[in-house]
This record gives sequence, structure tokens and C-alpha cells, in this order.
Amino acid sequence: MITVVAALIEKDNKYLIAKRSTGDPNVLGKWEFPGGKLKDNETEMDAIEREIKEEFELDIKAKKFLINNVCEYPTKVVDLRLYECEYISGDFNLHDHSEYKFVKKEDIVKHDLCPADIPLAKYIKENM
Repeated sequence: MITVVAALIEKDNKYLIAKRSTGDPNVLGKWEFPGGKLKDNETEMDAIEREIKEEFELDIKAKKFLINNVCEYPTKVVDLRLYECEYISGDFNLHDHSEYKFVKKEDIVKHDLCPADIPLAKYIKENM
């Protein structure tokens, strides 16, 4: 099982999602809560802050764990762990995504999401 962390970043009552343009063919072109895999001896909170810096050149602060979803893809099993994060600084510069947007919580589920992200989007719609 691969542990993957994802960031829930809120701005003006809308939440950040981004469209994958690199990586696993099963998720290319799909929307997701951005994030990535942990490196050796890295905490989940450190990993999400690093990943957002690498993918978008943004500084964020991971605040708290919200929910996870274990999803079975054709070639791997992913434990996707969503963290509420605070935007600190930086301007978007895309590295692993073709686009990004901030959407209302009820509209996240209307996007073509990666399978692992769908339960997280439903949780946000109902609980945030």
C-alpha cells in the first residue's frame, strides 16, 4: 500500500483542485486534491507542505488530518490522506498539473475526479 497525502486548501469559501498532467496513466487528465507520496522518514504533514511547494511553488501549513480513503487501482493500492492546510504565500506555477481552480464544495463532486479523491470530495461537501 502506498501512502499519499493531499492538501485541502480553502480560499474565499472555495477549495483547490488541480488537473493531473503527469504520473500514473489511471489519473492523467483527472481532477484531484493536490499532494503526493511520502519520502523516507518524512511525516505526513511535512510531505504535504513539500509536495505543494514542488508542484505549485506555494508555501502552505498543514493544520490537521481530515479523512482518508483506501483505493485500489489496477497496479497499486493507495491510502489517500487529506489534510486541511492554510495558504501562506506564493503564486501558482504548475509543474504536475495542466490547470487548477478553486471551486465551491458542492461543485467538487461534479468534476472528473481521480477515483481515490471521490470519497474525500463527498466528505468535504457534507462536512466543511
